[in-house]
Amino acid sequence: MPKKSESPKGHVPQNLKNKVCLVTGAAGLLGVEFADALLEAGAKVCLLDINGKVLSGVEKSLKKKYQDRCLGVEVDITKEESLNTACRIILRHFGRIDVLINNAANNPKVRKGANSHFSRFENFPLEQWEQDFAVGLRGSFLCCKIFGAQMAQQRVGVIVNIASDLSVIAPDQRIYREPGLKEDKQPVKPVTYSVIKTGLLGLTRYLATYWASRNVRVNALSPGGIYTGQPRAFVKRLTNLIPMGRMAEITEYRKAIVFLCSDASKYMTGQNLIMDGGRSVW
Repeated sequence: MPKKSESPKGHVPQNLKNKVCLVTGAAGLLGVEFADALLEAGAKVCLLDINGKVLSGVEKSLKKKYQDRCLGVEVDITKEESLNTACRIILRHFGRIDVLINNAANNPKVRKGANSHFSRFENFPLEQWEQDFAVGLRGSFLCCKIFGAQMAQQRVGVIVNIASDLSVIAPDQRIYREPGLKEDKQPVKPVTYSVIKTGLLGLTRYLATYWASRNVRVNALSPGGIYTGQPRAFVKRLTNLIPMGRMAEITEYRKAIVFLCSDASKYMTGQNLIMDGGRSVW
């Protein structure tokens, strides 16, 4: 029989005190929210992003609340040497790595008039395909290779890959339509987004079994659409596809990321936690 837990009956340990957590794409919408939630739970957080200017502002803001438990490191996750340098900086500063959140991605925003027909599959540029994959899949692979290997060496760690509801369902291209445009000019969700997010689930399952004996857990979080002031017509079309009748609020993924990074999910690996208001089950 396995040993009984030393935690009080019914206790859910969501404390991340002194855990060193890495967040890629930390200067972006969800990255900032994830970092703040982890710091609030007691973690030490390393903010990783290629945009040094924005990253510096995020680091400064978070340090006002959490002092020296926050560190910003400018890094290009598509380049192995840049990540190796970042890893040395992190280990020198914090001494270890406990959690990696692969959050960085190219994701075109929905704004009125911002999309063009280039997004259509027949017109999609190979260069854009390669750029998107470089960040979304190659970057996640390299981060797992370098930071995950460090955790495997420590024989403990957590990796969370940020996927999407579009990792399990196809995009409904009707919600992106713009009035007055011909069919072959209508904007769509680019093919790279769905393929990359689906690929992250494959990476999640592969590493969950590959490093299971090293006590490194690997899971994915699949958020639904977050309301950030998108055009009213788009929001109406999207919410009609969601049983809960609304898009997510930016704060609604905080507890989920803490759950996945903490011992509250210590018997969970290789899984995809879908939080989409029910869209993928309708």
